[in-house]
Amino acid sequence: HFYKRMTESTTKREIPTGLKKLLELDVKLSKEFVEAVNKKYPIDTIRSHLKSLEVSCHGIPWLVLTIAGLYLTNNSIFINILLGLIIDIVIVAITKAFTRRRRPAYNVDDQHATFKSVDKFSFPSGHATRAIMLAVLFTFLSPLPALLWIPVIVWSLAVSVSRVVLGRHHILDVVAGVVIGLVESIILSMMWRNEEQAASIMSMFGGEDPWSSA
Repeated sequence: HFYKRMTESTTKREIPTGLKKLLELDVKLSKEFVEAVNKKYPIDTIRSHLKSLEVSCHGIPWLVLTIAGLYLTNNSIFINILLGLIIDIVIVAITKAFTRRRRPAYNVDDQHATFKSVDKFSFPSGHATRAIMLAVLFTFLSPLPALLWIPVIVWSLAVSVSRVVLGRHHILDVVAGVVIGLVESIILSMMWRNEEQAASIMSMFGGEDPWSSA
């Protein structure tokens, strides 16, 4: 028992006083924000809409649709979207595993298709990182028609705010998610594949079966 207590005391990380106060303030402000929203717009009445935003930025549907796009079309954008999603998954998973911040106490654990070992942690918001990264991709890196820019930006911001309202994250988790999403966009821009490079990669997925002529 003594060895167990000693092991626990040495492995438990000490949080600096300044950071601890910041996190406590974040918890307080996040809860007050949710309560204020709930008072004006009862969350139970808008929860289905918030859940729709959650699903719209879930990583698995985006991965499935992107991979399907790789096989069904010759559009190089799908290579770059896939690259962005992989960058996002790696950065968020590593950050969550390192920070290990718990989700808000009032969060209702009704998310679908999650990896509990990582998704039980709160910092940063993976939905926020992904939404911002995709918004930058579709407005700057590979712009959609200008008419769609505002809807894309509004969607990304709505997804980010909804994470706090749903109780999935604290405010600081989402703010960090937005910043990380912007950093991911910069990384993606440096790794961006042009048409020729993307075509070379896509040929590995959609090329002719070498055994078909045998």
